[in-house]
Amino acid sequence: MELFLYTALFSPLVGSLFAALFGASPKIKIAGIVPSALLGVSLFSSTMLLILVFTTDITLHVEMMTWIATGDLYIPFGFVVDQVSVVMMMVVTLVSTVVHVYAIGYMENDKGFNRFFSWLSAFVFSMMVLVMSDNFAGLFIGWEGVGLCSWGLIGFWYKKESATWAANEAFIMNRIADLAMLIGIFLVYWNTGTLQYYAAFTAMPSLDSAILVWMGIFLFIGAMGKSAQFPLHTWLADAMEGPTPVSALIHAATMVTAGVYLVVRASPLYDLIPSVGLFIASLGAFVALFAASMALVNRDMKRVIAYSTLSQLGYMFAAAGLGAYWVALFHLMAHAFFKALLFLGAGNVMHAMHDELDPFKMGGLNKVMKGTFVMMTVASVALAGIFPLAGFFSKDLILEVAFVENHYIIYSVLLFTAGLTAFYSFRLVALIFHGEERYKLFGIHPHEAHKFMLVAMSPLLLLAVIAGSFKMTYFEMVTKVLPELEYHIHHPITFWIMTIGTQLFVAGAILYAYKKYTSREIKVPDGTSKMENSFGYKLLINQYYIPYFYEEYLVKAYRELSDVLWTKVDQKVVDGTVDGIANILYNTGDTTRVMQSGNLSTMLKWMVAGTVALLSLAVVFGLAARYSGEIKIFLSGLGV
Repeated sequence: MELFLYTALFSPLVGSLFAALFGASPKIKIAGIVPSALLGVSLFSSTMLLILVFTTDITLHVEMMTWIATGDLYIPFGFVVDQVSVVMMMVVTLVSTVVHVYAIGYMENDKGFNRFFSWLSAFVFSMMVLVMSDNFAGLFIGWEGVGLCSWGLIGFWYKKESATWAANEAFIMNRIADLAMLIGIFLVYWNTGTLQYYAAFTAMPSLDSAILVWMGIFLFIGAMGKSAQFPLHTWLADAMEGPTPVSALIHAATMVTAGVYLVVRASPLYDLIPSVGLFIASLGAFVALFAASMALVNRDMKRVIAYSTLSQLGYMFAAAGLGAYWVALFHLMAHAFFKALLFLGAGNVMHAMHDELDPFKMGGLNKVMKGTFVMMTVASVALAGIFPLAGFFSKDLILEVAFVENHYIIYSVLLFTAGLTAFYSFRLVALIFHGEERYKLFGIHPHEAHKFMLVAMSPLLLLAVIAGSFKMTYFEMVTKVLPELEYHIHHPITFWIMTIGTQLFVAGAILYAYKKYTSREIKVPDGTSKMENSFGYKLLINQYYIPYFYEEYLVKAYRELSDVLWTKVDQKVVDGTVDGIANILYNTGDTTRVMQSGNLSTMLKWMVAGTVALLSLAVVFGLAARYSGEIKIFLSGLGV
């Protein structure tokens, strides 16, 4: 079975290197086909490992080679396939395979076709290293690899200034969080003497609670950056500058889910510090509502879906913070399927609309894009949490946990957010696919995507529908590693009332969105309407002015401080000191150069002068040595 482990891990790397061979060459389809096929191989291997783990309860642990061995520090290139990591492996490889096949059609006319697949497969490889490593150091290597690849993919169209800016923003903001994560890893090693998961978690119960709190805080700050939690969230929506397949991969199965995986993997630590867990849950609930509110008014199709991802990540952290780690992982898995489907559907719409992103300029596309319409509608139903689709089971579990654990504020916030999610999801569907065909006003002639792209998306469609039915099987498997979080509902009738009430609330939000945004009176907003000039609308469309605050009071202040330090300190003090010493030495050398002129008369003069100086010094020191006693008496008489 080790062969399957190595195959699952390294197949994406081989695909990346293969595509890189053609990086500077004209577009060649094999540069996309081979990496996609190798992702399929990785998916098959991950499936075999899932079957092994599920049927035998075996944990596969291998050490490929020694990485660092010095003193008491021993870190191998070690990988583990257990009930948690194998779920992530399946999610990553399945969604990545679909995205790779889809991207062959999506990127077919792009000059950077070969380079794109090299970056994309490297991205998947980094995520596989992250989830399969058996220690914090290996996780961090994959963590940084994902960050690097996301920078290359978000800024893939590097001639576009907004794309390079977004890539740099994502990279820098994640480096800020990663510094905190690195401190957390150092704390783990300093206090446990190891970075291996099992050994470190075994040693933690004997540590002081204050140390554990700081470990949990610093590790979670790293997760906040990668999963774009407030206040390190602004990069996520801006990352939409990258190609749509990248958005599907980043937001569904890789990068942003890495933060949730870290908290789930470190569950033995967070179980020891419930106060930090409650903070994580509270922040998650806040982010869920915060992101959903911004999605209500946004006019960029991909950004609306991005805010949806941010909101759903809040749900995952809320569950993990309350100790329901298996629920958080279940929502991560279900969300990956319907969110990837939404993004790929949005990519179809973009191609059909010649890269137009404003849904107000669309309308009536269900007539010409029936396949995409069905897929995006089903994905939106799953996202809204309507029974019996996958989103219902995972999201309802999170609400149930919050309620039963008596965190009623968190429950209320998440319930209200569920209504907002349903509203903005079907606002998007209504504006894109229903109502008047507003795109005709702009001379656009839409068309459906290639059939093979729709076929590639079909596994995601199926899983968005049926993934929830695997809940109990999944529960039995992962709770062999993760705590079950046993709780009991004393009044089952209460549970059914809550569930039915939630479904009615969500359905009402969907119907209201349809009624409001399928009206024949819908027009392309031009900034003159009463709503667009209201304070609430401006607050939401400007993301609560947080990017403005960062730019005006952090970025500009940092830039000005850097300018002062450069011009006043670096140039005048540091460079001035170094240049001053150099000038003194140069001038001294220039002045004394005449001593070595080679002129005999001049050199004799310097010899005489030197002799006189030496004799004078000898006389002075001789007299001082002879009359030192008298000199001391004389000086003491003067009171010196």
